[in-house]
Amino acid sequence: MAGSASKKAVPLSKAQARLIWLRAQRLDTAEPFGAGPAATPAAVAHLGYVQIDTINVIERCHHHILYTRIPGYQREHLHQAQSVDKTVFEYWTHALAYVPTADFRFYVRNMKRYWRRRSVWFSAVKEKDIRRVTTRIRNHGALSIRDMKDKVLIEKEHEWASRKPSKRALEAAFFRGLVTVSQRAGMLKSYELTARHFGWDRLPRAASEMETREYLLDRSLRSQGLVSLDSICYLDAPSKAGIRRLIQSRVRRNQLVPVHLEGSEKHLHWATPETLDIPLETAPGLVHILSPFDPLVNQRKRLQLFFEYQHLFEAYVPKIKRVLGYFVCPVLVGDRIVAALDLKTDRERRKLLVRKWIWREKGAARTHKPKIEEALHRFERFQLAR
Repeated sequence: MAGSASKKAVPLSKAQARLIWLRAQRLDTAEPFGAGPAATPAAVAHLGYVQIDTINVIERCHHHILYTRIPGYQREHLHQAQSVDKTVFEYWTHALAYVPTADFRFYVRNMKRYWRRRSVWFSAVKEKDIRRVTTRIRNHGALSIRDMKDKVLIEKEHEWASRKPSKRALEAAFFRGLVTVSQRAGMLKSYELTARHFGWDRLPRAASEMETREYLLDRSLRSQGLVSLDSICYLDAPSKAGIRRLIQSRVRRNQLVPVHLEGSEKHLHWATPETLDIPLETAPGLVHILSPFDPLVNQRKRLQLFFEYQHLFEAYVPKIKRVLGYFVCPVLVGDRIVAALDLKTDRERRKLLVRKWIWREKGAARTHKPKIEEALHRFERFQLAR
């Protein structure tokens, strides 16, 4: 990258890179955000977002990700943050996610224009449809899809679209920031007018494009430690040019340092001088059963580069073609991914089932199995607690 070439890149081993990333992800300490309801918004604020997904073969990923970093996490803590304290809200990052309400203004610009990129989802939605659902919410309060009865259904234009015009209109209003998810009951969402939900007269002023770039870069530096263009702009290629210029500017001002990972010199990364100055200690042997949607896992190429582990998400792959399993969770012990477990929660028999156990290192079973089994018992108790 021009501008970075004039600064000599700092060589870093894969082991050092892993320790920096684990420290940034707060996976190197047992209770990094404390305990109680306040830990949940603190974790979301540090990570920048927590992904939401509907798959329910084990606990849904947003609860799983928070449990991984908050051992005493309870599901009602997320409800309190979203619906009572209103310190987090739902919006689109690279996927639907919980985001800190303090960061709302960095999403307003997307609410005003970005939703049009998803026109394939909303091509059948008319302005009058949106006015109709927002007027109903204004007059009668928050509503869910179950509250809306459509007499006429329409054909799907996209795999994820709905045949209910009211659902499409609600989702279009959501992407435009007109309504927000005020609460969830499982995956059933209730929508409220955004300004009324937060007690605002109007939406916050949109951050400028430069402010948004600064936010994206700083969020990545905080939660990743070492960043690349791909990791900052994950599934957002149009942002790369602006982020590249910002990185060049910070390198010139000695606010960022280029980094080359051992054996992967073509993958240029950057870190703050402060990040590189903190002494690196051997990772404690903590055991984390990670969601496939965990921030440490969801960027597959980065995961393979740092941990030399290729994760396969095969929930949508035909059974006969699966290599690992339907819903496989990597197992992190210290700074190594030592195993992968295909898990399923049998809620009727109240058991966590291990359908497949894959060891990645020779001798790992003898060394790590007792600690992993103990972690599985804790995870099972969390799964079944209600």
